[in-house]
Amino acid sequence: MPEVFAGLVDVHYGFIDLYSDPDGSGDETDDLVGARRGQANGLVGAQVPHQLGMVTGLHTGEVPLVVTWSEGAPEVDEEWEDVVEVSVDLSTPDLTIATFESAYGCTIPQPGWHRARYCVAGMDEGQELDTPEDDETAPDRYLLQLWPAPPGPDAVLREGSEIAAYWHGVARGEE
Repeated sequence: MPEVFAGLVDVHYGFIDLYSDPDGSGDETDDLVGARRGQANGLVGAQVPHQLGMVTGLHTGEVPLVVTWSEGAPEVDEEWEDVVEVSVDLSTPDLTIATFESAYGCTIPQPGWHRARYCVAGMDEGQELDTPEDDETAPDRYLLQLWPAPPGPDAVLREGSEIAAYWHGVARGEE
């Protein structure tokens, strides 16, 4: 599956956004809870048009993120503890991955409706560490898989961490 982005993303406050800005208006939101409110999953919000709001375990520091694009739904690899899916309308092929103070670009082959699968490993350990010291690396890592697909309901495919269970409860209004 082709990678459209792979690198360390500098997170603050435990979030990563991905958005397409079709008209250059910059309508992205910082309302991480609102972006997930009413969903089954609380790890990746898709309630704001053209945007995904993703949660990380690590509060502050660099986390590895890979974004891939494929023609169809990939298999779910067993290495991921938590796996969720949402639908998102990416109105432009040029996407921005944004955190509190940093932005990274990536390009997908085509705009339109996509299914987005967010795969997470080590989220509890990332939250426990909170902020790594200079000689430490983040224990959590992230994969965002994108493929063209019609809109559908969000779904929790796998739940293995306590922090994911907490955020799912927040999205459902249980926390």
